Amino acid sequence: MKICLFSFLLFGILHSLSAQQPKKEFEMTEGGKTYNMKQYYMVILLKGDHRNQPKEEADKIQAAHLAGIRKLADAGIIQIAGPFAHDEDPRGIFIMDVKDIDEAKRIVDQDPAVRSGRLKYRVYPWWAAKGSTLK
Repeated sequence: MKICLFSFLLFGILHSLSAQQPKKEFEMTEGGKTYNMKQYYMVILLKGDHRNQPKEEADKIQAAHLAGIRKLADAGIIQIAGPFAHDEDPRGIFIMDVKDIDEAKRIVDQDPAVRSGRLKYRVYPWWAAKGSTLK
């Protein structure tokens, strides 16, 4: 009886915890085609409040920023990244495949351009069909 009661309580707790976790994937059918949707995180990069570094320092920050993007892309964390074709806000985007918005923020907070104040950012949950590509 104790085992049965313990199992019932454990199931209830696990069910409650899983119900609190937002869905990260779902299927969607549109026009007779089924898409496997997945949640990613879109990072919008904006001009930071501290952009007055000497050119040599700014160039080093930018090189480290780009190296970090490559490293995260190689690790499968950044799915796509790129700048906008103007010198205004926003400056660029990342699409990140991470567990949650807090993980995205922790990673972006480590970016040399963010740490130096050259960039700041906003993060938004974003849905796309798994395997989507640019054409």
